[in-house]
Amino acid sequence: MNTVMREDDISRHRITVDEYYRMAEVGLLAPDARVELIDGEIIDMAPIGSRHGGTETQLLELLYAAVGARAMVRSKLPVRLSNWSEPQPDVSVVKRRQDYYKTAHPTAEDVVLIVEVSDTSLHHDLTVKASLYARHGIPEVWIIDLDAEQIHFFRSPSGETYTEVSADKTPGLVTLAMLPDVTVDLTGIFLTG
Repeated sequence: MNTVMREDDISRHRITVDEYYRMAEVGLLAPDARVELIDGEIIDMAPIGSRHGGTETQLLELLYAAVGARAMVRSKLPVRLSNWSEPQPDVSVVKRRQDYYKTAHPTAEDVVLIVEVSDTSLHHDLTVKASLYARHGIPEVWIIDLDAEQIHFFRSPSGETYTEVSADKTPGLVTLAMLPDVTVDLTGIFLTG
């Protein structure tokens, strides 16, 4: 009798965030490796093209101006969601903390907004990452789809999904769910010239 193993029958060895850091400390991960830990698996992150980088820089500028001293805006820095997941979103807006997160990375409870800029990683961001963020109670996620020139907005997490999901090809003024006095003007986010 010949049996075929299905993908969901395969046992995986997941690693913890602490093991992930130990791997980096002993040189198993290059110091400049573009990776993140998602559900116990090390995921390679795609190289950043100029459109991705420019959009991220523009977004950072808009968020810094809009948020001011009410929160902190971070770029490509870890957010520790659990013992198994520590993604490095393109942009995160987190609650202000006196130590600037020098003693520990922000956790889900610290996050106001996460933004992923997607060109080659759209499917992964819309499925795996959005689900991960919902599962950990991240209140708001924006996924900027550079190819289709639209922004996917996710709010109100419930289980592994968001109850408020929308997409907009012509985003304008957007109010942050956790900071209702903060409005970001995304009108020109897709302009290149």
